[in-house]
Amino acid sequence: MNALIVQGRRLGPAELQFIRGLRARQPQWSRAELSRQVAAQWQWCNPAGQLKDMAARTLLLKLHRRGLITLPAPQRRNGNARRRAQPAGAVGPPDGLAWELTLAALTPLAFTRAGTAAERREVHSLLAQYHYLGYGGPVGENVQHLVHDGRGRAVAVMVWGAAAWKCAPRDAFVGWSPAQRRARLSLVANQQRFLVLPWGRVPHLASHVLAHGTRRLARDWHERYGHPVVLAESFVEVDRFAGTVYRAANWTRVGATQGRSRQDRAHTLQVPVKAVWLRPLHARFRAALTAPLPDSEEGGAPCS
Repeated sequence: MNALIVQGRRLGPAELQFIRGLRARQPQWSRAELSRQVAAQWQWCNPAGQLKDMAARTLLLKLHRRGLITLPAPQRRNGNARRRAQPAGAVGPPDGLAWELTLAALTPLAFTRAGTAAERREVHSLLAQYHYLGYGGPVGENVQHLVHDGRGRAVAVMVWGAAAWKCAPRDAFVGWSPAQRRARLSLVANQQRFLVLPWGRVPHLASHVLAHGTRRLARDWHERYGHPVVLAESFVEVDRFAGTVYRAANWTRVGATQGRSRQDRAHTLQVPVKAVWLRPLHARFRAALTAPLPDSEEGGAPCS
């Protein structure tokens, strides 16, 4: 069998046999435990030394779907339907009155990187109730921003997470090779959710929040994970949004998706076409993403 590249790692017969051996010796392990053990045995960590167990879990699932390994049955049902469900309850501001204010009347705004359990519950609750896609919670590395006005009222929410594995317009804009993309994708952050609360009718609020949140993203990411991000990306449904907010916040539209799911092997499943917007976070972002690779680079740092 030729070597495979999955989740940025090169896998040959020895690696597959190792995974099969773990399954045979520990048949009681769940998928989560198996992924943790694989990440630990391979010393597959991010630059901060944290195990990349979610990347390992995705790798194992891809191998399972290709028939190269057999995973244990999932312990709970797929949560996609639960993520799409919107909690019941009327949409409305906490004080019962919609805001029709100027931006100056709300500023200065307080931006918080949600770190406590209470802050992250607030992010989850607001997105689950008021974002049109709902919210099922973050996966993998992520930074969550809460925005409040001077009276402590929630104004906006943003969630940043792992970048899309492949995106032709973005990849052409960066100019990196497939090997460089595999090794450096962790330097790109994806804006997975952006919500301005629906009771705030404030001109220019959304672009102000987006610009400020983007400016602090690199610092917040480095504080949490110990490695930088140098480029931000967002995918905006063209049938719903014109992207005016992104343009006003100095993002650049570099193209659009093809309207296909990455799981659509037969080219028959249509999904919304999305504009691809990018915002460099560092003046030398392209140099960081396209620097020559060491011959031995495998896309993961060893654990300390």
